[in-house]
Amino acid sequence: MKSIKCAMTTAAMVLAVAGAGCRDAKSPAGQQTIGFSVYDMKYEFFQMMEKGTRERVQELGYGYQLHDQKSDELQMVSGCKSLINQGAAGLIVSPIKPDALGAVVDAAQKAGIPVVINDIGGGGTPYQAIVISDNFGGGKLAAQHVIEKLGPGKGRNVAIIKCEPSATYAVRRGEGFKAEITTNGYAVTAELSGHSKTEEGYSKMKNILAGAPDLVAVFCENDPMAVGAAQAVAEAGKTAQVMVIGFNADGVALESIRAGTMAASVAQFPEKMGRISAELTDKILKKQDLQFDDPARREIFAPVKLITRETIQDAK
Repeated sequence: MKSIKCAMTTAAMVLAVAGAGCRDAKSPAGQQTIGFSVYDMKYEFFQMMEKGTRERVQELGYGYQLHDQKSDELQMVSGCKSLINQGAAGLIVSPIKPDALGAVVDAAQKAGIPVVINDIGGGGTPYQAIVISDNFGGGKLAAQHVIEKLGPGKGRNVAIIKCEPSATYAVRRGEGFKAEITTNGYAVTAELSGHSKTEEGYSKMKNILAGAPDLVAVFCENDPMAVGAAQAVAEAGKTAQVMVIGFNADGVALESIRAGTMAASVAQFPEKMGRISAELTDKILKKQDLQFDDPARREIFAPVKLITRETIQDAK
């Protein structure tokens, strides 16, 4: 991963690049287009977000363009600028690197194009609105599930495997979990970053188990890390002793829940988040007022739900 400083200084070179990974939906003449720059289409979560965004944009009568950042901050900047240069009326971004959004939002503002952020974070930029799940509340749901299953926490240890620090809103999940679990007497003995990756969730879990053999639960701030952590727990022969809870309710996590290697996951509804972001962009373009859950931060919350083997049908 290149540094933020590198991304911002290199931005001057890449901003002029046109068509960087964009797919043009070929809108009819005179039809306004909304562009969506997505974090990485290899992940199911963002595939569902893209589906909801695309379908709602088209239902509202706009053309649609997609750009896949492929987990690369420079592609994010150049691809967003390409959407702007191609004449998008509105821009929706789910950013790989929120702190590198400055050049994108500046360019959009100069072109009179509103920017709506969907998840991850806005990097402190003057975007019009941001759609996020109720991440703090979702972390609390995960903790409440541990408490419900295991009872009082005195003398019991848990751990948290975190996303990368730049994933501003994902970090709230761990904060919600920690606030709820420690209030009920549990001790958080380890907090390590798995950088949202399955292989790092696996390796960090092995490290945690080595240092805390009496662990009773681990909360992972996303499902790829949780699946890796569950594998490490299974290899250690501790599936019955250590509850693994993730966040997203991705398909691979649901399979792990069915198999009994994961206890639960907090479901986000990325397709719904995509539809909300499209509707917000439409309202901004029509100069309609927006209603925020957190007006100071221009945040709009999407609902979450705890998914277990008993409620797995609700993940849909």
